[in-house]
Amino acid sequence: MTPSIDSDPRLKALHLWLGQQDPALGLRIDSLAPVSGDASFRRYFRLQASHGPVVVMDAPPPHEDCTPFIQVAARLAAGGLRVPGILAQDLSQGFLLLTDLGRQTFYQAIQAGATQDDATWQQHMRGALRALVRLQHCNTDDLPVYDASRLLQELSLFPQWYLQAHLGHTPDADAQALLTRIFGLLAGQAAAQPQVFVHRDYHSPNLMIGPGAPDFTPGIIDFQDAVLGPISYDIASLVMDARTPWEESQQLDWAIRYWEYARTAGLPVPTDFSEFHTQYEWMGLQRNLRILGVFARLALRDAKPHYLDHIPRVRAYIDQVAGRYHALHPLLRLLEQAEGTVKQDGYSF
Repeated sequence: MTPSIDSDPRLKALHLWLGQQDPALGLRIDSLAPVSGDASFRRYFRLQASHGPVVVMDAPPPHEDCTPFIQVAARLAAGGLRVPGILAQDLSQGFLLLTDLGRQTFYQAIQAGATQDDATWQQHMRGALRALVRLQHCNTDDLPVYDASRLLQELSLFPQWYLQAHLGHTPDADAQALLTRIFGLLAGQAAAQPQVFVHRDYHSPNLMIGPGAPDFTPGIIDFQDAVLGPISYDIASLVMDARTPWEESQQLDWAIRYWEYARTAGLPVPTDFSEFHTQYEWMGLQRNLRILGVFARLALRDAKPHYLDHIPRVRAYIDQVAGRYHALHPLLRLLEQAEGTVKQDGYSF
């Protein structure tokens, strides 16, 4: 349901702005309808135009800045990737008029019944893996650096928002020391990896189902937070998707395919897949610990409780990784204590 112009000043301003665009676009402003919002202040609308549907981004200043979106879109397009084209822009108001990459995200396809046993779905996922390799070759000049300091800063969301705010559990001094040690291991391992172009949310909500054969190239959206960071980050985002509980055997299959594509394309992945497996699993653990904090914050601070629905899947990924590596075992014990699910044969610090 489209908000009322009378109760939404930004929507009123958006209508006025759309009315000032080139008549050749043939914008049907009366067809404006919400597409989605996201975890930020941005929201999106779709409307009809003379040559088909277009999308409007509403990114209200000073909360959002459209400039990174425009700059990163240009880099990805130059790398041969499918991203929205910019038809019109007004940075002062935070409005962008974009080409439409389609109506179905990978996440929506999964919700509609796409599974790992679906041959067409597998083709779309392989297209996403090939697109990721192209993305990692894109220009990284002047991108923010996703270094150990920033990784550690993000990990602080886990005790602050998930353990303390969400669970009501304040870690004692021993637990704090444990978290400091494990966070240092995760951040150090990630920062030591080769650094490439990183989308940061290369997962099912931000990939659009593409046109299919011959290469099943997806559309890519929500890339404005791109950074120069660890090579395993985006594949970890994709195969350990917070919104979809893929079986571990499927995660492994996609990771191996990516690794093979990356090696063929000359990306600096390890020559031994087992080493790369450890890299992306530890990277996935860092990401999923951060996500627990982010989702708890979105629910508690921003009144978006539906993000809590994803926590069981995120926790399952954390159990999968932390249970495999001895150095990470104590993290499971800490979580079990915080969540009130301590096992008699559990791990000790």
